[in-house]
Amino acid sequence: MQLPKKAIITLAGMGTRFLPATKAQPKEMLPLIDKPIAQYVVEEMVAAGARDIIMVTKKGGHTIEDHFDSNFELEEQLKRTGKRDKLKAVVGISKIANFIYLRQKSYMPYGNGTPLRVAADLVSDGPFFYAFGDMLAQSKTPMAQQLLKIYQKNPEAAAVVAAYPVARKLVSHYGIFKIKPGTKNELERVVEKPGPAEAPSNLMNAGRFLFTAKILPIIRKMKIGKDNELWLVDAIQILVDQGEKVLVQACEGKFCDTGDPLNYLKTTLDFALERADLKDELKKYIAEKLKK
Repeated sequence: MQLPKKAIITLAGMGTRFLPATKAQPKEMLPLIDKPIAQYVVEEMVAAGARDIIMVTKKGGHTIEDHFDSNFELEEQLKRTGKRDKLKAVVGISKIANFIYLRQKSYMPYGNGTPLRVAADLVSDGPFFYAFGDMLAQSKTPMAQQLLKIYQKNPEAAAVVAAYPVARKLVSHYGIFKIKPGTKNELERVVEKPGPAEAPSNLMNAGRFLFTAKILPIIRKMKIGKDNELWLVDAIQILVDQGEKVLVQACEGKFCDTGDPLNYLKTTLDFALERADLKDELKKYIAEKLKK
């Protein structure tokens, strides 16, 4: 069977909740400790087998290109000063994958489905990953690899989508999945940001997808939906309505959102507490602050 060798990462959002920090750079370039959020997503895609990383950006996206490009002056400086560990980290960024950059034009509809429309012609030759650039997870097996395992067992599926359980009071922040009765994990319906009373379940869209080319004709022709945006979940629902099998993978580990300041800070703390070089001193600092 053909496995995904390409991944699309969405990096064209406005990042308004982080203004003014995101006035001149994407929110996905904000740091989680010593790496930008986008780098964690890239590393996850590469670990799942992707070799071509398609970055869909907007104005200001040059900061992403610069980060994943080589930097001769910096590399020479690190060599001269003997900072071999930093040199290895910097050089490795540009060599991790083949990077392709596409600009989402300002006249295009806003929404998390638009990057797929922009990149559709580049992924028509086989299955591919699709990742929201501001969503991460802490798990032994990265989300993309979990999706891949399900797809390998179910090659007839048109798509596999990642999900995590979320508190009912938070369902209005995410797309919510309903599993088809009588099945273990077949998608019946998906609703974008429903109210608690309308939510069909508490399984939220975790921003990771494995698609086949069957989604592409839909996203190319689909009309703008709720709030005048092009929603990816609308395309997924059409796929289901056409009789295609879409599987929902309830992923292991902890979901980490970086899309707003509070969740970004929580995620930064979660990642820092997993770092052997940071966690002990950080725990002491937190304990001291809580005493006050």
